[in-house]
Amino acid sequence: MRMGVIGYGNRIRWMVSQMTAVDPDCRVAAIADPDAERIRAELGEDVAGGIRFFRSADEMLAEMQLDGVAIGTRCSLHTEMALKVFATGLPLFLEKPIATTYEDLGRLRAGYAQSASRVVVSFPLRFTPLLQLAKEIVASGKLGTVEHVQAVNNVPYGGVYYHHWYRDERETGGMFLQKATHDFDYLNALIGQKPVQVGAMTSKQVFRGDKPAGLRCADCEENRTCAESAVRTDVFPEPPQGEFCCFAEDTGNEDSGSALIRYESGMHLTYSHNFFARRGAAARGARLLGYKGTLEFDWYTAQAKVHMHHTDRVETYQLSLGDDGHGGGDRVLARNFVEVMKGIAQPESALETGMLSALLCLKARQSAQTAAFQSIGWNAKVGALM
Repeated sequence: MRMGVIGYGNRIRWMVSQMTAVDPDCRVAAIADPDAERIRAELGEDVAGGIRFFRSADEMLAEMQLDGVAIGTRCSLHTEMALKVFATGLPLFLEKPIATTYEDLGRLRAGYAQSASRVVVSFPLRFTPLLQLAKEIVASGKLGTVEHVQAVNNVPYGGVYYHHWYRDERETGGMFLQKATHDFDYLNALIGQKPVQVGAMTSKQVFRGDKPAGLRCADCEENRTCAESAVRTDVFPEPPQGEFCCFAEDTGNEDSGSALIRYESGMHLTYSHNFFARRGAAARGARLLGYKGTLEFDWYTAQAKVHMHHTDRVETYQLSLGDDGHGGGDRVLARNFVEVMKGIAQPESALETGMLSALLCLKARQSAQTAAFQSIGWNAKVGALM
């Protein structure tokens, strides 16, 4: 299987390694990236010698015979590159967020409707053993009907969104699109209902300041005392990724946010994420409450518990943390895309799931900006998001 990669960033490199581990006959045949020469040098001639390098996606798609394409560009280019692949009909692995604006989401939806491409969206959490266990517990009925959900994502490595290129909101679209897109997807899959309304609020209380725009940690006079310094190793064994001061006047992105989502049955969900929690404060998971019981789970502990409401019983499930990325979901995600390229499987995180998650994130961002609840849906008659 000959893959082409558009935008050879760190995330897509990891996913490609998972795909080749799943099937050694799957290999990268072409890379399109403006920084092609640097990538060739990093890979070394032993690896790079079997790959054709292009400076543009158009050239690669025109000249190569491929079995599938993976997109790992910066977020703002995901839609544009996906549309180019749609024109070929090739299977596509698309990183999240699939779009960062309403306009791009509409373009993506229209292009997909005219394409034969089968798309796997990079949503590994829905494939993890922990979430599969949670789905089994919900389906068993021991909770009763799920009537309320409380979800959280306290990110211990959040500095990357303020030190690195991610600090540019024109690229990220904000933190709902960066992080909550994963969480909204697994929650939608777990709940099994359609979201109909969202309200949200964001704050920027920590990663802000009056340091000069463009200031680099290496040039700051406080880089030996600042707890967020990217050049210190006494605070973090691995310094935050990136080079810029996260307390500068040009530091973008909110550093906490919350959303309130209503589903079609009338039940609602609360979700909150935070980017300055550290170490043992890390958390990612949810509580699902029914009349009979409550399920809680967390990827950082790889543990799930069921608290029965009417008996003196707590069931505890301990899974292995694993080391293959996103709680074990990346390897399953990679296998699905390889099988889609081979024509023996359908996408298990299809573009429709990515569009719904992106729409929820865009609506949450709009709600936070306008202090008003937003409806979730697509008006087929006028061809517009609403």
